[in-house]
Amino acid sequence: MTSSPAARARELLAAHPVVDGHNDLPWALREQVGYDLDRLDIAEDQRSRTHTDIPRLRAGGVGAQFWSVYVPVSLTGAAAVTATLEQIDVVHRMAERYPADLRLALTADDMEAARAEGRIASLMGAEGGHSIDCSLGVLRDLYALGVRYMTLTHNDNTPWADSATDTPAHGGLTAFGEQVVREMNRLGMLVDLSHVSADTMRDALRVSEAPVLFSHSSSRAVCDHVRNIPDDMLALLPANGGVAMATFVPKFILPAAIEWTLEADANMVANGFDRLDTTPAGMAVQHAFEAARPRPQATAATVADHLDHMREVAGIDHLGVGGDFDGTAFTPADLSDVASYPNLIAELLTRGWSDADLAKLTWRNAVRVLRDAQAVAGTLRAKRPASAARFTDLTG
Repeated sequence: MTSSPAARARELLAAHPVVDGHNDLPWALREQVGYDLDRLDIAEDQRSRTHTDIPRLRAGGVGAQFWSVYVPVSLTGAAAVTATLEQIDVVHRMAERYPADLRLALTADDMEAARAEGRIASLMGAEGGHSIDCSLGVLRDLYALGVRYMTLTHNDNTPWADSATDTPAHGGLTAFGEQVVREMNRLGMLVDLSHVSADTMRDALRVSEAPVLFSHSSSRAVCDHVRNIPDDMLALLPANGGVAMATFVPKFILPAAIEWTLEADANMVANGFDRLDTTPAGMAVQHAFEAARPRPQATAATVADHLDHMREVAGIDHLGVGGDFDGTAFTPADLSDVASYPNLIAELLTRGWSDADLAKLTWRNAVRVLRDAQAVAGTLRAKRPASAARFTDLTG
C-alpha cells in the first residue's frame, strides 16, 4: 500500500529534518517572562503562549533551529548591544538547561553531530545590524559568542545599510556597510539579506565573497511585498551559492493579507501596543480585531506556491525554510506552529517534489551554505587580518 503524503512527510523528516532559518522564541521569553525559564518551561507544551516548545519541535521534525537574537530598532547604541547579549545568553542557557534535546551548534559539523545524537542543533542569528552599534569589534564579539548570521537591517535603515521598509538613505550599502560584509565573510558569519532593500541585496551580493542567506523571505513575484525577494536577486543565488529560506508570515505571502494587516497594525497602535507585540495582552487585541473582521487565510499551499516559483528561478540547491514563528502574530491555517512542518512537506509531495529535492530544502542546503561560508572564512583569514575600519572614518 502506498503511504499517504502525511506519512511520507514524517518519514522524510525523520531522515532529513528541517533546518529552520528564523525563530523569535528568545524575544518571546524576554517579553513574557524576563528570561525566567522556570516560568516558561519549553520542555512542556506551551501552545497557549508560544509557537515553540521542545515537544512541538520534535513533532515537526525540526533538526536545527536558527534562534533569532533579535532586538527592536527602538533600541540603539549600547542599549542594542546589551539586549543582543542578553538574547545570546538565553540561547546558551536553553542549551544548558535541555542538553538531551538541544545542542549549541557553531559549525556545519556541529549540526551533523547534533542530528546523529538525536538532538536539535541550536544556532543563532542576529536580526538587524543595529545590534553591532557600527562596530566591527562588536561584530567579532558576536561571532565569538556563537552568532552565525546577521541580518544587515531590520525594519529601519542602519547608518550603513538601507532596509526594505524604510525610506532609502544610502542607495544600498555605504562604504562601511561593505566593510561589514567583508568582515562577516572573513569570520564565517552568513550575510542575511532578509529585511534589506533590493539595492542593499544587490550591493551585498556584489561585495560578498561567500554565499549569502535570506533567513525568512519569500518570492516578490508571487506576493508583491517589499520584504520578499525579487526574481533578479533569486537568479543571482546559483552563482553566489546562497540559500533563500521561504517564510510563513501571511502578510508576506498572501496578497489579500497585506491590506488587512495594515488595518490590524493601526488597531494595535490605537490600543497602545507596538504592531509587532505578541505578548498575551497584545494578542488579545489582535484576536478581538480578527473576530470582528476575519482575516484572509494563508495555508501550506500558499507557501508551496512561493517555493515552486523560487525553485524555478533559483534552483533546488538554493532553497530552505524560515518560518518566523514567535515573531509573527498570525500564521497560515495549517502552519500554526513548529509542529506543522510535515503539512508543508506533504503539500510539496503532492506537487511532485522528489525526496531528494525535499532533503535539500529541509536539511542539506542550509548545512552546505554554512559549511561553504566557513571554507571561505578559512581562506580569507589566511590572507587578511581583522579589519580595523571604523564607521567614523568611512562616513562623510
